[in-house]
Amino acid sequence: MKGSSSFGWQTSLADLSLILFMLSAAALHRQPPAKPERLHTAPAARPAPMAEPLAVYEAAPGAPSLGQWLGQQALDPRQQLTITARYGDAPGARDAALREASRLLGEAGAAGLTARLVIEPGAGPARVALAYDDPARVARDLL
Repeated sequence: MKGSSSFGWQTSLADLSLILFMLSAAALHRQPPAKPERLHTAPAARPAPMAEPLAVYEAAPGAPSLGQWLGQQALDPRQQLTITARYGDAPGARDAALREASRLLGEAGAAGLTARLVIEPGAGPARVALAYDDPARVARDLL
């Protein structure tokens, strides 16, 4: 009986594939590690997820206090009060926006309400919105 071994084209293709895989892995191993992306100090402004506001207050000169404005609203426990303060590029603008938001938060607290604070780059006076956009309450009501 004559024994002969023959290799088909599939075996040759498998050998070549294995060699190509090993060369690719070796080349990837020699590459320097990727540098992490540089952190930006001021990311692009994205609006906070909010529903359509029922009422909007702007802390502009001559406007009534936030407490007076809240006293004129028909409040509902399902509503969310959102205080949005914006800051520009000037030095100390972000700190000023934080102080203004804290002042408005204090007025809301004196009226017996809690609020969500949003501090974002942009222009314009601080804004307070009253809307049905409290995700925890909305989800609980759906259950």
